[in-house]
Amino acid sequence: MLGYVCDVSSDPDYVTSYRNHVRELVENEDEDVAMQQAIGGEFAAIGFLEQELLRSEGLHPHSSLVDIGCGSGRLACQLGTWMKGPYLGLDVVQDLLDHAARITERPDWNFQLAPGLTVPVLDSSVDMVSAFSLFTHLLHEETYRYLEDIFRILRPGGKLVFSFLEFSIPSHWSVFETNLAAIGTTGVLNQFMSRDAIELWASRIGFEPPRFFDGDRPHIPLSRRVELESGQTYEGLGALGQSVAVLVKPAPAATAFGVTADLDDERPA
Repeated sequence: MLGYVCDVSSDPDYVTSYRNHVRELVENEDEDVAMQQAIGGEFAAIGFLEQELLRSEGLHPHSSLVDIGCGSGRLACQLGTWMKGPYLGLDVVQDLLDHAARITERPDWNFQLAPGLTVPVLDSSVDMVSAFSLFTHLLHEETYRYLEDIFRILRPGGKLVFSFLEFSIPSHWSVFETNLAAIGTTGVLNQFMSRDAIELWASRIGFEPPRFFDGDRPHIPLSRRVELESGQTYEGLGALGQSVAVLVKPAPAATAFGVTADLDDERPA
């Protein structure tokens, strides 16, 4: 089992703001509603789209997955009956982790408080890392530190799949308008990223050149029709709304994807 101490007295801004956000929702909504709204709504549909994306990128039933920013289990509950390999979900809010563990009903999976900007698993031990709507709430410097540690834990040939906001996608502009309206207030950060920054960070750290998918263009192969609460439907191909980047840790040509990793080991001191 993973184990560490979370010192809330020195929490960075992204932790404090998100915990306050969840606390306000819990105080004013039914628990299940609050847990779903805390991560942006469209709980079942977006969770299904996320797992279809990971499967299209090579996630297999016996792969190992670290889900950073797992929230209340939107992705985990979709994978729970299909994926047999080890899973680690990290988040900064214990209430969300508790909810995720409860609805996923996988006692062999781990849901842990995130220990800062690091991932508590061994070097070169994980097949895939997902980070949906995570870097959108971090400063760029914090994202870079996370990317460095994700590179460390991925095995050669392993992948990081993450979503992000960018100014070049017209549908993301409404998020920026929300940021403008929130100037002078405290709340959850909605951070935009540029593709050239992601490409530079990937190069500096050692990843292969990233692949990108526009947030407003369907690109995720779907095994069934998806209908959003807004009434929008996807059939054949779907999209998350946020753009997607895929980063791969270089591997020798003979390395094959799908080797199961051990997430039950703690990273060395």
